[in-house]
Amino acid sequence: MAYTPPDSIFDLAPRELKQAVAEMGQPAYRAQQLSEWLYDKRSRSFEEMSNLPRGMREKLAARFTFDPLRLEKKRVSKDGTVKFLFRLGDECDIETVLIPSETLNAEGESKRLTLCVSTQVGCPLDCKFCATATLKLQRNLSAGEIVGQFMLAQRETHRRITNMVFMGMGEPMLNYDNVMRAVETLTNPDNQVIGPKRITLSTSGIVKNIVRMADEQRPIKLAISLHALRDKLRTELMPINKRWNLRDLGRAIEYYYNKTNIPVTYEYILFDGLNDSMDDVKRLAKLARRVPSKVNVIPFHPIDFTNPTGFAAELKATTPEKFNAFIAQLRALDVTVMIRSSSGKDIEAACGQLALSNTPEIVV
Repeated sequence: MAYTPPDSIFDLAPRELKQAVAEMGQPAYRAQQLSEWLYDKRSRSFEEMSNLPRGMREKLAARFTFDPLRLEKKRVSKDGTVKFLFRLGDECDIETVLIPSETLNAEGESKRLTLCVSTQVGCPLDCKFCATATLKLQRNLSAGEIVGQFMLAQRETHRRITNMVFMGMGEPMLNYDNVMRAVETLTNPDNQVIGPKRITLSTSGIVKNIVRMADEQRPIKLAISLHALRDKLRTELMPINKRWNLRDLGRAIEYYYNKTNIPVTYEYILFDGLNDSMDDVKRLAKLARRVPSKVNVIPFHPIDFTNPTGFAAELKATTPEKFNAFIAQLRALDVTVMIRSSSGKDIEAACGQLALSNTPEIVV
């Protein structure tokens, strides 16, 4: 029988929070007070909410759980990246990563602090370069389990988290409803935890939900996990390409931009001898010109700790010389290019490395 997480207070979207308070016979302003305790003051229990009537607090505690997950372990990289291991109510585990930017402000602190959030326990897509694929899919996360990652990570840092990316474990578009409920909660203008323009959802190319996201005019940003511009290679790297090929994906991206007027980001890992040629540069530049966009070029981070086999075991990072040449050639074709850092690589927290790797170098 499938596990159903208990109702957490963080599962409630803003309108549902107001409804729950009304059902308790409380005036409307109590909902705002409750919301402030949850998202502004980051309370750890209902009992702490001192300006709420005791009877209301008791009803809340009887009806809802509080934190839908708990911090089990965390590991800190030499570059300041923090990887959290969160344990869920059914004893499943997920990983979440807090990444400081390399650019510093006047106080010598990172200008941005980005949280990389998971949306599923495991992943069903079997991308050959991704460690999470070795875990297979166990279940979707609830909206509360997604929001909970943010709230618990925020408690663990003295600085405000400035950005959030749905780039952790799982495919966000395959848990669309819960992901968007979490977004609604975190971007609620009454006590905005994070602005919608500071949230990016990355997808491997679930075309039907790219279209849905466009139709619903979701204000968050869209990133496409691309990595190849030839269908045969992309299908080898990302089997989802059998279902929605590059032509389908390109049409969906055009539809998305025409509906939202929001530029897209393409994510492109460079593999030695596979997708790093001048022909690949030209194909990528052609795609990038179809709608306003930028390209994040990403180093391949080995996943040897998962003992990959077959095609996955053959993947190698392109050489530094070819990596730099690829970027220079893209820029020469007027493509906006960013280079994704390898933050957290030493703790298996870099792009593609989340797989619940076990290590003694963990601090609770």
